[in-house]
This record gives sequence, C-alpha cells and structure tokens, in this order.
Amino acid sequence: MTAPPRVLTIAGSDSGGGAGIQADLKTMLALGAHGMSVVTAVTAQNSVGVQGAWELPVDAVRAQYRSVVDDIGVQAVKTGMLASPRLVTVVAELLADVGVPVVVDPVSVSKHGDRLLADDALDAVRTRLLPRATVTTPNLDEVAELTGIAVTDEEGMRRASAELLSYGPRWVLVKGGHLPGAAVDLLTDGREEHWLRAPRHDNRHTHGTGCTLASAVAVGLAQGLEVPQAVRQAKEYVTEAIAAGFALGAGIGPVDHGWRLRAGG
Repeated sequence: MTAPPRVLTIAGSDSGGGAGIQADLKTMLALGAHGMSVVTAVTAQNSVGVQGAWELPVDAVRAQYRSVVDDIGVQAVKTGMLASPRLVTVVAELLADVGVPVVVDPVSVSKHGDRLLADDALDAVRTRLLPRATVTTPNLDEVAELTGIAVTDEEGMRRASAELLSYGPRWVLVKGGHLPGAAVDLLTDGREEHWLRAPRHDNRHTHGTGCTLASAVAVGLAQGLEVPQAVRQAKEYVTEAIAAGFALGAGIGPVDHGWRLRAGG
C-alpha cells in the first residue's frame, strides 16, 4: 500500500491535548497525512492555563529530527512552540536543507495568555526562522510582537504583512481572528493578495486553533497543493473545527479535530 503524505511537526507538547503536537497530529490524521513529531518542550497545561513548561535539550531536538528525516523522510514541516533562542536557532539550522515546504507558526503566547516563547527569542525568529518559511501564520498578537504593528483593521493587516515579508518568508498569512466582525485572514506573497473570510461562530472553545490551522496548511502542501489552495482548504477545515469545539474542564475547551468523523464525512 502507498504511504500517506508524511508531515513533521516540531513543537511543544500540550498535556491537555488541545494544542501543540497533540493538535498537530490529530489534524494530520483527520486530513489524511501521516504525522510525525519532534518535541521541543513539555508543558503542564489544561483548559485554564499553562502551569509549567520545560524545554528539551538541543541535542534531544536534533536527534529526534535526524531520526525521522534521515529514515522516513518528510514532505512538509510545521513548527510551533520553540521556547528559546537556542531552540529557534537549531531548528532553523536543521531546516536549512530540508527541501520541502515549511509552515512556521510563530507561537509566543498561549490561548490563556501564558508565555511560550522567551522575549529574547523574537530576534532569532525574525532573522533565522522566518527566512526558512514557505508560509508563516501569525495571529495579531504575534504580529505585534514581531513587527511592532498593532493591527486594528484590514489595512493594518496589509501593512503588517509587508513588514513580515521583509524578514524572508515566501508567503505570510496574517490571521485576523481577533478583529471584530467576520473572521478574516490575509494571505500574500507581496504580489498577490487572498482575503479569506468565514462566519464567526459563537463558541468560546477554541483552544488549539492556531496549531490546527498551521498543521492543516502543512498537510495541503504535502499533498502537492499550491500555497493559496492549501491555506483555503485549511481555513475551511479549522472553521468547522471551531464550530464543533466542545467544553472540556473548567476553562476553554478545544476545537474538534475529528468533526468530519462525527459528521459522517
């Protein structure tokens, strides 16, 4: 039998299962890919917040990556929580010659407002990691940290995307979910613009949205789609996952990665 597309996530573990590598692997399975992982950090995390986080040694991250890539191979890579400048740097070095699409989700703060990226790692993200990205997928908080631009409207999204492109990614997807009104995102490579709009669902259980979207984009790229097609397909998947998000614990529950299974599709 032919193996499904192989997608690697390089990210932190969410013990509550809603975000991080757990969300990544669920998304990859739901969309027909074989997911593999390089764990960069371990968090004690649940529906109300992050109670602790511990980054792994650089040698452990490097060994996981080489183990997977050198034997199994990959067709797309997604990065998430990288925690520190040294982890950002080693991951950027590993990706220098990977030769497949790379989706960079520049995770800096959790859904609950907990720091997941050291302040002194932002420059490494800008100068080392973003130049490796086929597409980067920051939300508006991450946009502000990386560019200093506080986006309040769609024109601000356009200005922020231009600044982000100056750091070297091929495409930028600025996620406008924190703006009022319909959920609007801007995908651009500096020449063409794609505005993606979706109805906003009245559901507070949205933990893992960013990880899920970035992983879905990586799956589409591994399947051979062009970036605009992969992003549009991912947006459709995550919009329905948000609509189906469910309560779990005392706080914010996760999006439903398996909504298609429960919908019979």
